[in-house]
Amino acid sequence: MTTAASAGTWTLGDRTVNRIGFGAMRLTGSAAFHGGTPSERDRVIGVLRRAVEFGVNHIDTAAFYFSSLRSANELINSALAPYPDDLVIATKVGPGRDPSGQWLPMARPDQLRGQVEENLRQLGRDHLDVVNLRLLTGVGSVAEHFGALAQLRDAGLIRHLGLSGVTDTQLDEARRIAPVVCVQNRYGLDIGRQNDELVRVCGEQGIAFVPFFALTGVGREAGGVADSAAVVSVAQAYGVTPAQVRLAWTLHRGPHVLAIPGTGNPDHLVENLAAGALRLSAEDLTALG
Repeated sequence: MTTAASAGTWTLGDRTVNRIGFGAMRLTGSAAFHGGTPSERDRVIGVLRRAVEFGVNHIDTAAFYFSSLRSANELINSALAPYPDDLVIATKVGPGRDPSGQWLPMARPDQLRGQVEENLRQLGRDHLDVVNLRLLTGVGSVAEHFGALAQLRDAGLIRHLGLSGVTDTQLDEARRIAPVVCVQNRYGLDIGRQNDELVRVCGEQGIAFVPFFALTGVGREAGGVADSAAVVSVAQAYGVTPAQVRLAWTLHRGPHVLAIPGTGNPDHLVENLAAGALRLSAEDLTALG
């Protein structure tokens, strides 16, 4: 069994994590609040425990990852508390949803403390390892929001800060306020490639780049693995799945790039971890574009 350590490690602030982590959004079943197939509670709790057993020590979540029956943070708490000392849980604030699942406007800076405390309660922790400020379309300056999170960091509620859905200009602005340990943007083999330069800049600055939707492509929240003839060809050559090729491509973008594939399927978890040991050749990378 290949473990999460197969792809190497990266340091988030003062915490060392394996480069293959776990994204919690899929734990709740369908991303749509109503409809879809609800996740099986015992099954996804088993997936979380198995992930940690096989070396996953970086979990990405959010309080707004919930469906009509499941909450990702509550599942993480039930499965893993008391938490292993080396486990890093990263969450996001900024967006929010009301109890019926409807999206709310971007939180004001003075509302971020409430969102941080909501994550603390759900996860059963006295501090959060990493909090990413998730920006919505139309947000310009990040100074007030990121400054509010920096104050919570100084107060001991947050250990490290990150950003999600940002431009290079917003990253520069945030770094003048407080250290940024990671950036989460939409990015994959055939989506979000406008972030190629941001991936490079993060590497130069020692900031982790954590792409989301790296497997689903244009499918996004709908799940599944994006279709591509080039990916299928490389996968067949190695006897692996297209998802594993996409994850390997992601990890090849630089030692600072972390993968957070999510699944509620124990077999897919094993496949995702095995992707860390897949080494693509220069010819493969050229064929994939």
